[in-house]
Amino acid sequence: MATERYNPRDAEPRWQAKWSEAGVFVTDNNDKREKYYVLEMFPYPSGRIHMGHVRNYAMGDVVARYKRARGYNVLHPMGWDAFGMPAENAAMQNKVHPKDWTYQNIATMRGQLKSMGLSLDWSREFATCDVEYYHRQQYLFLDMMEKGLVYRKQSKVNWDPVDQTVLANEQVIEGRGWRSGALVEQRELTQWFFKITDFSQDLLDALDTLDQWPEKVRLMQKNWIGRSEGLTLRWEIAGAAPDGHSEITVYTTRPDTLFGASFLAIAADHPLARAVAEGNAEIAAFCEECRRAGTSLAALETAEKKGVDTGIKVRHPFDPAWELPVYVANFVLMEYGTGAIFGCPSGDQRDLDFARKYDLPVVPVVMPKDGDATTFTVGDTAYDGDGVMINSRFLNGLDTEVAFKVVADRLSSTMLGNSPQGERKVQFRLRDWGISRQRYWGCPIPVIHCDDCGVVSVPKKDLPVRLPDDVAFDVPGNPLDRHPTWRHVACPKCGKDARRETDTMDTFVDSSWYFARFTAPHEDLPTVPAIADHWLPVDQYIGGIEHAILHLLYSRFFTRAMRETGHVNLSEPFKGLFTQGMVVHETYKLGSGAQGQWVAPADIRVEEVDGIRRAVLIATGEEVTIGSIEKMSKSKKNVVDPDDIIASYGADTARFFVLSDSPPDRDVIWSESGVEGAHRFVQRAWRLISEASEQMSECNANPAKEGDGLAISQIAHKTLKAVQADYDKLAFNKAVARIYEFVNALATPLTRVAAGGADRAYLAAVKDAANILVHLIAPMTPHLAEECWRALGNAGMVAQAPWPTYDPDLVTENEIVLPVQINGKKRAELTIAREADQISVQNAVLALDAVKVALNGQAPKKIIVVPQRIVNIVV
Repeated sequence: MATERYNPRDAEPRWQAKWSEAGVFVTDNNDKREKYYVLEMFPYPSGRIHMGHVRNYAMGDVVARYKRARGYNVLHPMGWDAFGMPAENAAMQNKVHPKDWTYQNIATMRGQLKSMGLSLDWSREFATCDVEYYHRQQYLFLDMMEKGLVYRKQSKVNWDPVDQTVLANEQVIEGRGWRSGALVEQRELTQWFFKITDFSQDLLDALDTLDQWPEKVRLMQKNWIGRSEGLTLRWEIAGAAPDGHSEITVYTTRPDTLFGASFLAIAADHPLARAVAEGNAEIAAFCEECRRAGTSLAALETAEKKGVDTGIKVRHPFDPAWELPVYVANFVLMEYGTGAIFGCPSGDQRDLDFARKYDLPVVPVVMPKDGDATTFTVGDTAYDGDGVMINSRFLNGLDTEVAFKVVADRLSSTMLGNSPQGERKVQFRLRDWGISRQRYWGCPIPVIHCDDCGVVSVPKKDLPVRLPDDVAFDVPGNPLDRHPTWRHVACPKCGKDARRETDTMDTFVDSSWYFARFTAPHEDLPTVPAIADHWLPVDQYIGGIEHAILHLLYSRFFTRAMRETGHVNLSEPFKGLFTQGMVVHETYKLGSGAQGQWVAPADIRVEEVDGIRRAVLIATGEEVTIGSIEKMSKSKKNVVDPDDIIASYGADTARFFVLSDSPPDRDVIWSESGVEGAHRFVQRAWRLISEASEQMSECNANPAKEGDGLAISQIAHKTLKAVQADYDKLAFNKAVARIYEFVNALATPLTRVAAGGADRAYLAAVKDAANILVHLIAPMTPHLAEECWRALGNAGMVAQAPWPTYDPDLVTENEIVLPVQINGKKRAELTIAREADQISVQNAVLALDAVKVALNGQAPKKIIVVPQRIVNIVV
């Protein structure tokens, strides 16, 4: 019979309302079932969700719905990472308060996410800018202070003179602030730090236990922590030097290359550089130039290597007569190592570039093991590998590992003054986490500065330290510094006039413990340890690869800090990690070159004539250039609004498409044809089931073990087993491919049922298969699944139904393929029932054309059958 088309505008809000009314996705902490915590990285409320959000949250929702059906008590919460500079920038540009801007955006994005039909426990929702949330963050800060995990010190920082705030090294791009574009200045400020370095070795070692994380993420974290084994080496200054300076200490991981040293380089902020600069205008100007440059490792790698000779020389540790010049160099940072290095140009590309620029010696000291010492040279590329020592006096002929030990042993036993000239040392690249930010829209740091008592913690009974609402953004800088009353407070110790800390916390702090707060979001304390320990670690965490280092590393540190302060009893926050690919789209441009204008996909029509694609503006018919496929971005206008897709096709279509088109860890290319294909699948699945539903609604589902229903039951249960395995591995695109095949296989049986006349056994088998299909699509297209579930006459909602169990007898392969050999050489294959006896196998083999040709009418001498393995014919 004819049926109405599936109407997502009707079905989707209706089922969303039913789920909400029934509280289907509200999680009970007292539920005794096995727990499963699935969490997607929570969004920044920028204003509207984008297709990347759709893909990220659709993936998490599939996991949540699937695990819920498998009988787990699933925690799947949602919140908002809501503090940060964009809100302050909006306040300045649009004359709106950051709070109003943020909560308006949250309301918009909440509505958009709800329209996707996500199985989220909205009762646990919070934003990090909620007073209730940052109150507990201040509580954690004070506990960390008491444990010695927080301290304050003078530190050189990247200062953005426009945004008037500190920037992390990674936020300085080519010497400019990542948001304002202003030239960054180096300033000395007193900053608050978390002692993440206390956990350097633990954070590194524990990476080996995170076997459900992508290997590339673990490697990125390992490199960021940067453990190295090397030597701290003191170089004696030869001749005159500023008062108080008699030696320079360097840290090196390659002491074996000492005989290739041709210079020492120190950072612009090294004490010796500062002392020399006091009497040398050229050096002072160069040091100031260095301070203005970007200090991220990426910036240092790409910047031109420059330096200035201080005129100071040092003596080589193994030859007092050998003196090396000391330079101030722009590629050496005071924050890394000792702020000084020795340059071995033949073994380090950075040093080689520097040496070539300033005409310094380049002496090869390591060659490959198969090299020739008489001919080996270094041209424009340094040799930084291991090998055999050359041009290195007593080290010649040794491999680099042995040479390292020889040098370390000698210098450890050589005295310079009253202590050894060299000392073995393990060092980490990781630095303590500076969390001070000079801005308003962040969590206030709960300390008070008193002239008599110094730094005083705000008593916990006086928390929260609330942000004042009456602030102005008419001038750059931190409004808290200018507030007439907020910063003025009595000292909790002595009662005298004192000042609140006006710095607020880095927003990475807000996102470093939210996963723990979700476990008991309405309690007075930051966590209820027993509840947090029950839910944590997060079983499946999903988010972008761009957060692979800082967010994940800070969260790992914070979990350890919360363990030290008694808020949790574990170290690692995330058991499983999945980093999804981006949603990308073609770009379109009207005109060419820099003068061309980017055009949005919604404004063009793509046509294909004789296999050639062309794009034209819908409004004018002008031809538009089709450009490269890139990440969706507002600047290039290659953005598709999820609201438009949901309005046109429904949320299920959008979800199904972003899950189906490519492996989930790779980028998915958005295309109108792909979306239309997903929509056709939704309509086809609904039509097939709804047209047959009247015949099946009154019968019980039951798989067939024989008869004409057996084939469809076998396909259904084999597909169930395979898709179940795909969901377990987050292989969503593979699951989609199997579901397409299953629907194709179901089409004829469902059409036969719809026509009437099928017997009860066949009806039962087809209904069983249809029910299995509904379960398989429910995690991805939940609204469609509910419509189909109801049409099939099933009770309740599929969102609350248990996952089906496949019948082992129906998934067993009943046929096997046996290789057939003739005189030891494979000549054919025989497909036969697994249970076939030896006589049946022999008869079937003799009937094969390849065997008949080989025998040429003769009887075989012998037929050897190895059951279920092989058949060998001797002629």
